[in-house]
Amino acid sequence: ARLADDTVKADLAQAEAAWAEAKAQAAQAVADAQRARSLEGSGALSAQAIAQYVTVEQTAQARVASAQARVAAERLRLSFTEVRAPDAGVISARPATLGAVPGSGQELFRLIRQGRLEWRAEVPFADLARLKAGQKVAVQAPGGQAVDGVVRQVAPTVDAASRNGLVYVDLPKAVDLRPGMFVRGEFRLAARQVNTLPASAVLLRDGFEVVMRVGDDQKVSQTKVQVVGRQADRVAIEGLPADAQVVERGAAFLSDGDSVKVVK
Repeated sequence: ARLADDTVKADLAQAEAAWAEAKAQAAQAVADAQRARSLEGSGALSAQAIAQYVTVEQTAQARVASAQARVAAERLRLSFTEVRAPDAGVISARPATLGAVPGSGQELFRLIRQGRLEWRAEVPFADLARLKAGQKVAVQAPGGQAVDGVVRQVAPTVDAASRNGLVYVDLPKAVDLRPGMFVRGEFRLAARQVNTLPASAVLLRDGFEVVMRVGDDQKVSQTKVQVVGRQADRVAIEGLPADAQVVERGAAFLSDGDSVKVVK
């Protein structure tokens, strides 16, 4: 974007002229001071007159420095009349209009830097601790296409109203996605082998997940387990041997020590 620069160019020309004038006056003052110094001790000039010539020389040099600084400031102002993008990319919005007078801080263009997109996923605060940079993400595009992304950053704060935190996921360039779309995705956590049970076999009692385990004596015992995941009607658990027998249905009606009959 190019802003009107006629006034700034005129101010720059005036500053450069003042700088040239200051340098000419400084050259004359330096010559006069050198001649005055050469006469020091001869009695042709008093010490006061010599000091005056030296003072004029120093003042003239200070004016040169001031004029040079003003020229630098005007050149900086002139550079501000041309707005350049900080990087390559795609212009997605152009609020700037020809002939308008933009204010300080007003948006002129919006740039998709290097054409890259990111998914800002809203994740419940309880799950944020399980996510970290570098994890793989499967984002579901509106057309049904699955797009592979990578977690770039997890926001350090949580929204006070929704209790959700933002997770920033980098997406590949060659995808059929547009800024502003609503998409869903799945974070791929570390995979491991676990034992699962039907959801009906796992009970919640006194704040703990338990199962009713059937012993060799055909009696049940309440056993605590740790639930590590859920998928459909299966519950992944830890704390129970793989060959253990548990009550699948109706466990809520049993208590410790109740006798059952195992049938095929």
